Amino acid sequence: MGIPENQEETYQRALSGGGLSPSDVPGLLTSMDVSPWDMLGLAGRLREFRFRHHIDACSIINAKSGNCSEDCAFCAQSAHNHANVETYPLLPEDVIVETARNAFDHGVRRFCIVTSGRGIDSDSDLGTIARCIEKIRGIGIMPCATLGTLDKGQLKTLRDAGLNRFHHNIETAKAYFPKVCTTHSYEERIETLFTARDVGLSLCSGGIMGMGESMEDRSEMAFALRDVGVDSVPLNFLMPIPGTPLEGAGNMTPMEALKTIALFRFLLPDKEIRVCGGRMNALRDLHPLIFLAGANGLLMGDYLTTKGRGYEADLRMLSDLGLTLGYE
Repeated sequence: MGIPENQEETYQRALSGGGLSPSDVPGLLTSMDVSPWDMLGLAGRLREFRFRHHIDACSIINAKSGNCSEDCAFCAQSAHNHANVETYPLLPEDVIVETARNAFDHGVRRFCIVTSGRGIDSDSDLGTIARCIEKIRGIGIMPCATLGTLDKGQLKTLRDAGLNRFHHNIETAKAYFPKVCTTHSYEERIETLFTARDVGLSLCSGGIMGMGESMEDRSEMAFALRDVGVDSVPLNFLMPIPGTPLEGAGNMTPMEALKTIALFRFLLPDKEIRVCGGRMNALRDLHPLIFLAGANGLLMGDYLTTKGRGYEADLRMLSDLGLTLGYE
């Protein structure tokens, strides 16, 4: 049985670079419900056309943990919540750099320094992070940073130290954002992304799926990311953490997770779609199908406050699927 004509037309329009519009979303979502496997296959074809067999992997370090002033409903590190999480100041340079070296030794070519908090208030911490970035780049791995809201001067300092990419999630759609965080605004996050782009940094921005938002909210988020001009879109799946307002949320099925990945691939056909935190919990036995659904990137290793999947398991999966780590 062939692919219905309207589905093939949707694929060709996404492939052409002209892009789908918000008015296309209802039909796209209906097609995913009626013929999910056909649509997942088309999303996989979009990935193969743009990225071939290459999977772009990144790894992170929770370089400063806990005591965050922000009230993000999903976050174990928020001081507003009551999660049982380890807290510590910025880690020493050698710990951060050696963690990056370990990722490099496992084939990962992007490494992100992540700190809790609204931003970086200490010149000393900024200097330490800048030195780490310089050393990480010297290893042969592309440095990334997730540091909250930074101003143009701070971003220039990190860029001059060798920072390649700045990661700053918008988390969800604009209309849904107040249900996730009230201590800063959606607009502030967008402004930070524009500032990072203006100083010449590559942008990585996505969010968390399964916080109660709809597929329409997710599509709105995708279009916002397209308007900003991000290069990489990390898709995280909520891991409900006791002590947070969302501890009772997170009932996404594996098929909904796959459809979500495919949605982002159709709406952002030329962007890196990177599956990150919570992937094993959300996808369970369907986990390897993330690539069929259009993903071309992975976060490997541990997450921020929870354990991830070991490097060896992910490398074996990629080998079994005939996929390789690296840029195109």
